[in-house]
Amino acid sequence: MTEEAAISDKELDPNSTRGKIARFSSLLSQQIKNNWQQNYPPESRKHLRSFSSSEVSDLIGIAPATLRQMSLDNEGPQPARSDGNRRMYTLDQINELRSFLAEKRPGQSLQFDPRRRKDDGMQIVAISNFKGGCAKTTTALHLAQFLALQGLRVLAIDLDTQASLTEMLGVQPVLEVGDNETVFGVLRYDDERRPLPEVIRPTYFAGLDLVPGQSELQYFDYETPAAIISNKYVGDEYFIRRLATALRSVEDRYDVVVIDAPPQLSYLTLNAVFAATGLIIPVQSAMIDVASMNQFLYMMDEMLEQMAHFGAPVDHEFMRFLLTRHIPHDVPQVNIAAMLRSLFGESVLTAAVVETTAITNAGLENKTLYELEKGSVGRDTYNRAIESVNAANTEIFQEILKVWGRS
Repeated sequence: MTEEAAISDKELDPNSTRGKIARFSSLLSQQIKNNWQQNYPPESRKHLRSFSSSEVSDLIGIAPATLRQMSLDNEGPQPARSDGNRRMYTLDQINELRSFLAEKRPGQSLQFDPRRRKDDGMQIVAISNFKGGCAKTTTALHLAQFLALQGLRVLAIDLDTQASLTEMLGVQPVLEVGDNETVFGVLRYDDERRPLPEVIRPTYFAGLDLVPGQSELQYFDYETPAAIISNKYVGDEYFIRRLATALRSVEDRYDVVVIDAPPQLSYLTLNAVFAATGLIIPVQSAMIDVASMNQFLYMMDEMLEQMAHFGAPVDHEFMRFLLTRHIPHDVPQVNIAAMLRSLFGESVLTAAVVETTAITNAGLENKTLYELEKGSVGRDTYNRAIESVNAANTEIFQEILKVWGRS
């Protein structure tokens, strides 16, 4: 701490606004640390549940009887047995089964092993919008896990200073993400800049890696205006190209990158939009959310015009709107959804993610729908929720496959 800072802190009036904020921040930070250490001690980490034979059959696309016979014939990985003597597979074993079947049935190899081939470009999907509460992070999280469940190699990048995606993927930002361990360390303009692979960490979810977020991400927005004025950073080092440039260093490791962009039009958001090959804009079918999205689109249009003017044009393989937190029997929401579909046509995904207590209850356990054990929520509630999430994610997956020339 500098002498000036020490004097400033010493003279800080505890009853002033700044004094109260400093005290509240310190108290809350300590309580969050205590809660995390109590609920998730170092020896207790998040683990992904195992999957039943019926779930595996659905994921891989083979009949349950075929899967059972493979187990009896000792073909492929051998599952564990549950207390009820049911066959249970880990996600690693499911991916082993995919590889086994792709080799055994070469004519169906793309069905069993959908990972990108040599000439397929790595897909970068940015999830972005202004409005808080539009399920942006929930969308990014479920999409990343869904794609990993399909057998793809996925990298999730958390660009939000709130770092909710990071926490949901089993990393506590306050305790476990140090300085220079986010994408800020990769994008910064000084000698402490790091290669992207150095800040990537594996998660408990097989096939899904993470670049975590935390509050230091804000520094990129503080430093970028001075970098722009300096005219030192051009070409691939230009402020808008820095994330795209970094991602080229991991093209051989991943099939898809999912970016959870900040809830504002920041320099980080612009980096995400520029790097992306696909853009998903989640929006709740309420007029206040649609009005906010309109501002997002208007400001984005102006920024893209400026970027093109300075030699950094942006185009995407696909851009889609996703209706989230949708209540199918709410007449105003239905009308707004119909309005968006009439205005934007096929740019609105057919599936809408329904408003459901299943996602809320899963979040209370620091889990997603894909991680919930059966029986954690009511069967009908869970089925409605997972069907809507799967339908939306399947549409996005199909967009990726189209880019790869598979449909």
